[in-house]
Amino acid sequence: TMIDKLSAHGWSYINIDDGWEAAQRAANGQIVTNQKFPDMKATTDFVHSLGLKMGIYSSPGPRTCGGYLGSWQHEEQDAKSYGDWGIDYLKYDWCSYSEVTAKNPDLDDMKKPYQVMRAALNKVPRDIMFSFCQYGMGEVWKWGAEVGGNSWRSTGDITDTWKSMSTIGFNQTADAPYAQPGHFNDPDMLVVGKVGWGDNQHNTNLTPDEQYTHISLWCLVSSPLLIGCDMGKLDRFTLNLLTNDEVLAIDQDAAGKGARQANKTDDYQVWVKDMADGSKAVGLFNTSEKYQTITINRDDADFKGLTKIRDVWQQKYIINSGNTYSAKVAPHGVMLVRLSK
Repeated sequence: TMIDKLSAHGWSYINIDDGWEAAQRAANGQIVTNQKFPDMKATTDFVHSLGLKMGIYSSPGPRTCGGYLGSWQHEEQDAKSYGDWGIDYLKYDWCSYSEVTAKNPDLDDMKKPYQVMRAALNKVPRDIMFSFCQYGMGEVWKWGAEVGGNSWRSTGDITDTWKSMSTIGFNQTADAPYAQPGHFNDPDMLVVGKVGWGDNQHNTNLTPDEQYTHISLWCLVSSPLLIGCDMGKLDRFTLNLLTNDEVLAIDQDAAGKGARQANKTDDYQVWVKDMADGSKAVGLFNTSEKYQTITINRDDADFKGLTKIRDVWQQKYIINSGNTYSAKVAPHGVMLVRLSK
């Protein structure tokens, strides 16, 4: 499905989350896969043969969040196994590590499990992206890059509600200045499409406008984009959300910067992202329950000399004269534009 529908737009990692580990390690301490993944190397080789990359999941604690074996005291063995299998991405989830560290961990305690696994990964002759999942504790954005993280969760878990998504998304302010190429804030996965587990799936509870807000905001903050829905059940609307190349280009911009909250009122917010080519990506977000007209002044220092305005969702230039640009934005919706010379 990813090859058929998504990979042409840059989607490239197939990530296995929790649940692949056998109940016991091998006699020599090596991690073993369970019956769902009888040959992880063969699975990874197949994924690579399609031109895609492969991700896996573990915890620095004795157990993962799902109760499977973590990497506690087996970090080097596990890193070597990932390398031998051909893994390209590791999500490392705090989970039960609370049981083996201080009751009230200080900054050094929070850094330690990620430093240990980083050192183990450094011994593996493979480029493995390292994703910290520790929910933003200890202002991880200030030290995640220094400790060797490629991304770090900046929040707790997201759910498919306006309250959860908007609270998480619109609070990506303190961490934004720390986003840089190779080191990103991760406000958690995308909750569009059919979400849930196994047969217990439902259409996202976000309205269409809320979904536009979700994707726009995640792209503005240079978040790693992780699909959380069933790719085999993508409807046309969800597919369009995930395959608009001009929107994705804002997320994937080479400068890797996080957008800043340029304006905030009770009813709307304006977020601005500096792009590598000198253009600006701007999100006009209506956070209220009623239509709002949101205006930006093109004489502002942020927008000086930028004469073209492009609506990136509709992929068309907006004809506009004068020194202001106004958009009438739907409740919980967004107008995402790119201003350039």
